[in-house]
Amino acid sequence: MSLRDYLYDLATDRIKGPIPLLLKGFLYLFSFLYAIVVRGLIIFSRLRSFRLGCKVISVGNITLGGTGKTTLVQLIAEYLKSNGKNPAILTRGYKKLPKTADSSSGQSLIMGDEPFMLQRNLTNIPVIVDSNRIHSAKKAIQDYKADTVILDDGFQQWRIKKDLEIVAIDAVNPFGNKHLLPRGILREPLCGLKRADVFVLTKTNFIKDSQGLKSFLAGLNPGALLIESEHSPQYFYELGQPEKPLSLETFSGKNAALFSGIGDPDSFEKLASGLGLKVGLSFKFADHYNYSQSDLEGIARQAKERGMEILVTTEKDASRLYELRVTNYPDVHLRFSRDPDLYGIARRDELRIYILRIAIKIITGKERFYDRIHQLYSL
Repeated sequence: MSLRDYLYDLATDRIKGPIPLLLKGFLYLFSFLYAIVVRGLIIFSRLRSFRLGCKVISVGNITLGGTGKTTLVQLIAEYLKSNGKNPAILTRGYKKLPKTADSSSGQSLIMGDEPFMLQRNLTNIPVIVDSNRIHSAKKAIQDYKADTVILDDGFQQWRIKKDLEIVAIDAVNPFGNKHLLPRGILREPLCGLKRADVFVLTKTNFIKDSQGLKSFLAGLNPGALLIESEHSPQYFYELGQPEKPLSLETFSGKNAALFSGIGDPDSFEKLASGLGLKVGLSFKFADHYNYSQSDLEGIARQAKERGMEILVTTEKDASRLYELRVTNYPDVHLRFSRDPDLYGIARRDELRIYILRIAIKIITGKERFYDRIHQLYSL
Protein backbone atom coordinates (compact mmCIF):
# COMPACT_ATOMS: atom_id res chain seq x y z
CA MET A 1 0.00 0.00 0.00
CA SER A 2 1.35 3.43 -0.97
CA LEU A 3 1.64 6.27 1.54
CA ARG A 4 -1.10 8.11 -0.33
CA ASP A 5 -3.47 5.14 -0.04
CA TYR A 6 -2.64 4.70 3.63
CA LEU A 7 -3.35 8.37 4.38
CA TYR A 8 -6.63 8.14 2.46
CA ASP A 9 -7.66 5.08 4.47
CA LEU A 10 -6.84 6.98 7.66
CA ALA A 11 -8.87 9.97 6.47
CA THR A 12 -11.86 7.76 5.71
CA ASP A 13 -11.54 5.76 8.96
CA ARG A 14 -11.01 2.47 7.16
CA ILE A 15 -8.07 1.61 9.40
CA LYS A 16 -8.61 0.86 13.08
CA GLY A 17 -6.26 0.26 16.00
CA PRO A 18 -4.13 2.16 18.53
CA ILE A 19 -1.41 3.32 16.11
CA PRO A 20 -3.89 4.57 13.47
CA LEU A 21 -5.79 6.31 16.28
CA LEU A 22 -2.63 8.16 17.29
CA LEU A 23 -1.91 9.11 13.68
CA LYS A 24 -5.46 10.40 13.28
CA GLY A 25 -4.82 12.72 16.22
CA PHE A 26 -1.81 14.20 14.41
CA LEU A 27 -3.82 14.50 11.20
CA TYR A 28 -6.53 16.37 13.08
CA LEU A 29 -3.97 19.00 14.12
CA PHE A 30 -2.94 19.43 10.49
CA SER A 31 -6.62 19.73 9.56
CA PHE A 32 -6.91 22.61 12.02
CA LEU A 33 -3.99 24.37 10.35
CA TYR A 34 -5.42 23.57 6.92
CA ALA A 35 -8.72 25.22 7.92
CA ILE A 36 -6.89 28.42 8.87
CA VAL A 37 -5.05 28.48 5.55
CA VAL A 38 -8.21 27.82 3.53
CA ARG A 39 -10.18 30.55 5.28
CA GLY A 40 -7.31 32.96 4.68
CA LEU A 41 -7.17 32.04 1.00
CA ILE A 42 -10.91 32.57 0.60
CA ILE A 43 -10.76 36.05 2.16
CA PHE A 44 -7.66 37.02 0.15
CA SER A 45 -9.13 35.70 -3.12
CA ARG A 46 -12.37 37.61 -2.68
CA LEU A 47 -10.43 40.84 -2.19
CA ARG A 48 -8.89 40.22 -5.62
CA SER A 49 -12.01 38.84 -7.31
CA PHE A 50 -12.07 38.80 -11.09
CA ARG A 51 -14.98 38.78 -13.54
CA LEU A 52 -14.43 37.05 -16.86
CA GLY A 53 -15.80 38.45 -20.10
CA CYS A 54 -18.46 35.76 -20.55
CA LYS A 55 -20.89 33.60 -18.60
CA VAL A 56 -19.20 31.39 -16.01
CA ILE A 57 -20.64 28.07 -14.82
CA SER A 58 -18.66 26.31 -12.12
CA VAL A 59 -18.98 22.57 -11.50
CA GLY A 60 -17.11 21.32 -8.46
CA ASN A 61 -17.27 19.46 -5.19
CA ILE A 62 -16.33 19.94 -1.57
CA THR A 63 -14.61 16.58 -1.12
CA LEU A 64 -11.83 14.63 -2.79
CA GLY A 65 -12.76 13.07 -6.16
CA GLY A 66 -15.31 10.46 -7.07
CA THR A 67 -18.47 12.62 -7.13
CA GLY A 68 -19.08 12.43 -10.88
CA LYS A 69 -18.43 16.10 -11.62
CA THR A 70 -16.64 15.41 -14.94
CA THR A 71 -19.64 13.57 -16.40
CA LEU A 72 -21.79 16.46 -15.15
CA VAL A 73 -19.50 18.92 -16.94
CA GLN A 74 -19.95 16.92 -20.13
CA LEU A 75 -23.74 16.90 -19.74
CA ILE A 76 -23.88 20.69 -19.30
CA ALA A 77 -21.49 21.35 -22.17
CA GLU A 78 -23.51 19.18 -24.55
CA TYR A 79 -26.74 20.85 -23.46
CA LEU A 80 -25.37 24.36 -24.00
CA LYS A 81 -24.00 23.45 -27.43
CA SER A 82 -27.29 21.90 -28.53
CA ASN A 83 -29.08 25.09 -27.49
CA GLY A 84 -27.03 27.43 -29.62
CA LYS A 85 -24.38 28.46 -27.09
CA ASN A 86 -20.63 28.30 -27.62
CA PRO A 87 -19.15 26.81 -24.44
CA ALA A 88 -15.57 25.98 -23.57
CA ILE A 89 -14.37 23.80 -20.70
CA LEU A 90 -11.58 25.06 -18.47
CA THR A 91 -9.74 22.46 -16.44
CA ARG A 92 -6.58 22.20 -14.41
CA GLY A 93 -5.66 18.80 -15.82
CA TYR A 94 -4.73 16.96 -12.65
CA LYS A 95 -2.16 14.16 -13.15
CA LYS A 96 -1.23 15.25 -16.65
CA LEU A 97 -0.44 12.61 -19.23
CA PRO A 98 2.83 12.58 -21.17
CA LYS A 99 2.96 14.61 -24.37
CA THR A 100 1.59 12.70 -27.32
CA ALA A 101 -0.12 13.20 -30.64
CA ASP A 102 -3.89 12.92 -30.81
CA SER A 103 -4.72 11.44 -34.19
CA SER A 104 -8.12 13.14 -34.23
CA SER A 105 -6.65 16.64 -34.11
CA GLY A 106 -2.98 16.29 -34.99
CA GLN A 107 -2.13 18.55 -32.08
CA SER A 108 0.22 17.84 -29.20
CA LEU A 109 -1.55 17.38 -25.92
CA ILE A 110 -0.44 17.73 -22.34
CA MET A 111 -3.46 17.00 -20.20
CA GLY A 112 -4.82 14.77 -17.49
CA ASP A 113 -7.12 11.79 -17.93
CA GLU A 114 -10.37 13.67 -17.31
CA PRO A 115 -9.81 16.50 -19.83
CA PHE A 116 -8.48 13.94 -22.29
CA MET A 117 -11.72 12.00 -21.94
CA LEU A 118 -13.77 15.18 -22.32
CA GLN A 119 -11.92 16.15 -25.47
CA ARG A 120 -12.47 12.73 -27.02
CA ASN A 121 -16.19 12.82 -26.22
CA LEU A 122 -16.78 16.49 -27.07
CA THR A 123 -15.08 16.96 -30.41
CA ASN A 124 -16.85 20.27 -31.12
CA ILE A 125 -16.25 21.86 -27.70
CA PRO A 126 -12.78 23.14 -26.73
CA VAL A 127 -11.20 21.75 -23.57
CA ILE A 128 -8.47 24.08 -22.32
CA VAL A 129 -5.97 22.79 -19.77
CA ASP A 130 -4.30 25.43 -17.62
CA SER A 131 -3.92 25.79 -13.86
CA ASN A 132 -4.58 29.52 -14.34
CA ARG A 133 -8.31 29.65 -15.12
CA ILE A 134 -8.25 33.38 -15.83
CA HIS A 135 -5.59 32.87 -18.47
CA SER A 136 -7.46 29.92 -20.02
CA ALA A 137 -10.74 31.88 -20.01
CA LYS A 138 -9.12 34.66 -22.02
CA LYS A 139 -7.87 32.05 -24.47
CA ALA A 140 -11.37 30.54 -24.75
CA ILE A 141 -12.89 33.93 -25.52
CA GLN A 142 -10.20 35.11 -27.94
CA ASP A 143 -9.39 31.88 -29.79
CA TYR A 144 -12.73 30.05 -29.67
CA LYS A 145 -15.23 32.93 -29.30
CA ALA A 146 -16.69 31.24 -26.23
CA ASP A 147 -19.77 32.89 -24.74
CA THR A 148 -19.70 30.52 -21.74
CA VAL A 149 -16.90 28.83 -19.84
CA ILE A 150 -17.47 25.80 -17.64
CA LEU A 151 -15.00 25.52 -14.78
CA ASP A 152 -14.30 21.83 -14.24
CA ASP A 153 -13.53 21.46 -10.51
CA GLY A 154 -14.23 25.14 -9.97
CA PHE A 155 -15.77 25.30 -6.50
CA GLN A 156 -12.45 26.22 -4.90
CA GLN A 157 -11.75 28.88 -7.55
CA TRP A 158 -12.64 31.59 -5.03
CA ARG A 159 -11.17 34.48 -7.00
CA ILE A 160 -13.38 34.07 -10.08
CA LYS A 161 -16.87 35.55 -10.00
CA LYS A 162 -19.36 32.97 -11.20
CA ASP A 163 -22.82 33.19 -12.71
CA LEU A 164 -23.78 29.71 -11.55
CA GLU A 165 -22.16 27.62 -8.82
CA ILE A 166 -22.99 23.93 -9.13
CA VAL A 167 -21.76 21.47 -6.52
CA ALA A 168 -21.81 17.72 -7.13
CA ILE A 169 -22.29 15.64 -3.99
CA ASP A 170 -21.81 11.89 -3.83
CA ALA A 171 -25.01 10.60 -2.24
CA VAL A 172 -23.25 7.40 -1.13
CA ASN A 173 -20.54 9.18 0.86
CA PRO A 174 -21.35 12.91 0.82
CA PHE A 175 -18.83 14.31 3.32
CA GLY A 176 -16.81 11.39 4.70
CA ASN A 177 -16.28 11.87 8.43
CA LYS A 178 -16.91 15.64 8.02
CA HIS A 179 -13.30 16.49 8.82
CA LEU A 180 -11.07 18.62 6.64
CA LEU A 181 -7.98 17.31 4.89
CA PRO A 182 -5.88 15.48 5.89
CA ARG A 183 -8.00 14.03 8.74
CA GLY A 184 -10.98 13.78 6.44
CA ILE A 185 -11.84 14.29 2.76
CA LEU A 186 -13.35 17.80 2.92
CA ARG A 187 -11.49 20.37 0.82
CA GLU A 188 -13.05 23.27 2.73
CA PRO A 189 -15.47 23.66 5.67
CA LEU A 190 -19.06 22.56 5.06
CA CYS A 191 -20.25 26.15 5.54
CA GLY A 192 -18.72 26.76 2.10
CA LEU A 193 -21.76 25.00 0.64
CA LYS A 194 -23.72 28.18 1.35
CA ARG A 195 -22.14 29.59 -1.83
CA ALA A 196 -23.80 26.96 -4.02
CA ASP A 197 -26.65 27.83 -6.37
CA VAL A 198 -27.35 24.21 -7.28
CA PHE A 199 -26.68 20.91 -5.52
CA VAL A 200 -26.55 17.85 -7.76
CA LEU A 201 -26.75 14.63 -5.77
CA THR A 202 -24.98 11.92 -7.76
CA LYS A 203 -25.15 8.10 -7.58
CA THR A 204 -28.56 8.14 -5.92
CA ASN A 205 -29.21 4.76 -7.57
CA PHE A 206 -26.77 3.25 -5.06
CA ILE A 207 -28.66 4.31 -1.91
CA LYS A 208 -32.10 3.57 -0.54
CA ASP A 209 -33.01 7.03 0.70
CA SER A 210 -31.48 10.49 0.28
CA GLN A 211 -33.97 12.37 2.42
CA GLY A 212 -31.55 12.90 5.31
CA LEU A 213 -28.93 14.40 3.00
CA LYS A 214 -31.50 16.61 1.28
CA SER A 215 -32.76 17.89 4.62
CA PHE A 216 -29.23 18.71 5.73
CA LEU A 217 -28.49 20.65 2.54
CA ALA A 218 -31.82 22.47 2.64
CA GLY A 219 -31.12 23.56 6.20
CA LEU A 220 -27.62 24.73 5.33
CA ASN A 221 -28.55 26.50 2.08
CA PRO A 222 -32.34 26.80 1.66
CA GLY A 223 -32.03 28.93 -1.49
CA ALA A 224 -30.10 26.37 -3.52
CA LEU A 225 -31.79 24.22 -6.13
CA LEU A 226 -31.51 20.53 -5.28
CA ILE A 227 -31.27 18.00 -8.12
CA GLU A 228 -30.97 14.21 -7.96
CA SER A 229 -29.07 12.17 -10.52
CA GLU A 230 -27.74 8.70 -11.05
CA HIS A 231 -24.83 7.09 -12.85
CA SER A 232 -26.30 5.42 -15.90
CA PRO A 233 -24.41 2.86 -18.05
CA GLN A 234 -24.80 3.65 -21.76
CA TYR A 235 -22.94 0.99 -23.76
CA PHE A 236 -19.68 -0.92 -24.10
CA TYR A 237 -17.02 -0.43 -26.71
CA GLU A 238 -13.70 -2.07 -27.40
CA LEU A 239 -10.68 -0.01 -26.42
CA GLY A 240 -9.96 2.45 -29.21
CA GLN A 241 -13.25 1.90 -31.01
CA PRO A 242 -15.78 4.26 -29.41
CA GLU A 243 -17.52 4.60 -32.77
CA LYS A 244 -18.64 0.95 -32.51
CA PRO A 245 -20.93 0.77 -29.46
CA LEU A 246 -22.00 -2.57 -28.08
CA SER A 247 -25.28 -3.04 -26.26
CA LEU A 248 -25.38 -3.36 -22.48
CA GLU A 249 -26.55 -6.97 -22.86
CA THR A 250 -23.51 -7.98 -24.91
CA PHE A 251 -21.51 -9.45 -22.02
CA SER A 252 -24.30 -10.63 -19.75
CA GLY A 253 -23.18 -13.87 -18.15
CA LYS A 254 -19.54 -13.40 -19.14
CA ASN A 255 -16.74 -13.85 -16.62
CA ALA A 256 -15.15 -10.40 -16.35
CA ALA A 257 -12.17 -8.85 -14.65
CA LEU A 258 -12.54 -5.17 -13.83
CA PHE A 259 -9.71 -2.71 -13.32
CA SER A 260 -9.95 0.97 -12.46
CA GLY A 261 -8.06 3.88 -10.99
CA ILE A 262 -10.91 6.22 -10.11
CA GLY A 263 -12.27 7.94 -7.03
CA ASP A 264 -15.10 5.45 -6.48
CA PRO A 265 -14.30 1.99 -7.89
CA ASP A 266 -17.11 0.36 -5.89
CA SER A 267 -19.77 2.20 -7.90
CA PHE A 268 -18.16 1.02 -11.14
CA GLU A 269 -18.24 -2.55 -9.89
CA LYS A 270 -21.91 -2.25 -8.91
CA LEU A 271 -22.83 -0.95 -12.36
CA ALA A 272 -20.93 -3.74 -14.10
CA SER A 273 -22.49 -6.42 -11.90
CA GLY A 274 -25.92 -4.91 -12.50
CA LEU A 275 -25.47 -5.52 -16.23
CA GLY A 276 -25.12 -9.25 -15.69
CA LEU A 277 -21.32 -9.48 -15.79
CA LYS A 278 -19.88 -12.17 -13.54
CA VAL A 279 -17.18 -10.12 -11.84
CA GLY A 280 -14.53 -12.62 -10.85
CA LEU A 281 -11.72 -10.12 -10.28
CA SER A 282 -11.64 -6.42 -9.52
CA PHE A 283 -8.33 -4.56 -9.54
CA LYS A 284 -8.54 -1.19 -7.76
CA PHE A 285 -5.82 1.40 -8.17
CA ALA A 286 -5.41 4.93 -6.81
CA ASP A 287 -7.39 7.71 -8.50
CA HIS A 288 -5.63 8.92 -11.69
CA TYR A 289 -3.21 5.98 -11.50
CA ASN A 290 -0.82 5.85 -14.47
CA TYR A 291 -0.68 2.25 -15.64
CA SER A 292 2.56 0.65 -16.70
CA GLN A 293 3.03 -2.14 -19.19
CA SER A 294 3.76 -4.57 -16.33
CA ASP A 295 0.54 -3.51 -14.55
CA LEU A 296 -1.54 -4.42 -17.55
CA GLU A 297 0.33 -7.65 -18.15
CA GLY A 298 -0.21 -8.63 -14.52
CA ILE A 299 -3.91 -7.88 -14.74
CA ALA A 300 -4.31 -9.87 -17.94
CA ARG A 301 -2.26 -12.81 -16.67
CA GLN A 302 -4.27 -13.14 -13.45
CA ALA A 303 -7.52 -12.75 -15.36
CA LYS A 304 -6.53 -15.51 -17.77
CA GLU A 305 -5.50 -17.82 -14.94
CA ARG A 306 -8.88 -17.28 -13.27
CA GLY A 307 -10.80 -18.02 -16.45
CA MET A 308 -11.94 -14.49 -17.15
CA GLU A 309 -13.25 -13.88 -20.67
CA ILE A 310 -12.96 -10.08 -20.90
CA LEU A 311 -11.31 -7.12 -19.20
CA VAL A 312 -13.52 -4.10 -18.47
CA THR A 313 -12.50 -0.62 -17.39
CA THR A 314 -13.75 2.99 -17.45
CA GLU A 315 -13.34 5.76 -20.01
CA LYS A 316 -11.23 7.71 -17.57
CA ASP A 317 -8.87 4.75 -17.20
CA ALA A 318 -8.74 4.21 -20.95
CA SER A 319 -7.18 7.66 -21.28
CA ARG A 320 -4.15 6.35 -19.40
CA LEU A 321 -3.55 3.30 -21.59
CA TYR A 322 -2.66 5.05 -24.84
CA GLU A 323 1.13 4.83 -24.63
CA LEU A 324 1.36 1.09 -23.96
CA ARG A 325 3.10 -0.90 -26.67
CA VAL A 326 3.02 -4.45 -28.02
CA THR A 327 3.09 -7.16 -25.41
CA ASN A 328 3.27 -10.90 -25.86
CA TYR A 329 3.33 -13.52 -23.17
CA PRO A 330 1.83 -17.01 -22.87
CA ASP A 331 -1.85 -17.19 -23.77
CA VAL A 332 -2.48 -13.45 -23.60
CA HIS A 333 -2.08 -11.18 -26.60
CA LEU A 334 -2.81 -7.47 -26.41
CA ARG A 335 -1.50 -4.78 -28.73
CA PHE A 336 -1.59 -1.00 -28.29
CA SER A 337 -0.55 1.50 -30.93
CA ARG A 338 -1.14 5.12 -31.78
CA ASP A 339 -2.45 4.41 -35.26
CA PRO A 340 -5.08 4.78 -36.58
CA ASP A 341 -7.12 5.86 -33.58
CA LEU A 342 -4.60 6.06 -30.75
CA TYR A 343 -5.49 2.55 -29.67
CA GLY A 344 -5.33 -0.78 -31.43
CA ILE A 345 -6.08 -4.31 -30.28
CA ALA A 346 -4.61 -7.40 -31.86
CA ARG A 347 -7.30 -9.40 -33.55
CA ARG A 348 -6.77 -12.56 -31.52
CA ASP A 349 -9.23 -14.82 -29.77
CA GLU A 350 -7.74 -13.86 -26.43
CA LEU A 351 -8.53 -11.27 -23.79
CA ARG A 352 -9.70 -7.90 -25.01
CA ILE A 353 -10.30 -4.71 -23.10
CA TYR A 354 -13.74 -3.13 -23.19
CA ILE A 355 -14.85 0.24 -21.90
CA LEU A 356 -18.12 0.79 -20.08
CA ARG A 357 -19.43 4.20 -21.06
CA ILE A 358 -21.19 5.84 -18.10
CA ALA A 359 -23.22 9.05 -18.19
CA ILE A 360 -24.97 11.10 -15.56
CA LYS A 361 -28.77 11.05 -15.72
CA ILE A 362 -30.94 13.59 -13.94
CA ILE A 363 -33.90 11.83 -12.35
CA THR A 364 -35.57 14.63 -10.37
CA GLY A 365 -35.57 18.36 -11.08
CA LYS A 366 -34.42 18.12 -14.70
CA GLU A 367 -36.62 20.96 -16.01
CA ARG A 368 -35.76 23.20 -13.06
CA PHE A 369 -32.07 22.53 -13.60
CA TYR A 370 -32.11 23.53 -17.26
CA ASP A 371 -34.39 26.49 -16.54
CA ARG A 372 -31.80 27.70 -14.05
CA ILE A 373 -29.13 27.55 -16.74
CA HIS A 374 -31.37 29.40 -19.22
CA GLN A 375 -31.85 32.21 -16.71
CA LEU A 376 -28.20 33.11 -17.11
CA TYR A 377 -28.84 34.34 -20.63
CA SER A 378 -32.07 36.22 -19.93
CA LEU A 379 -30.48 38.68 -17.51
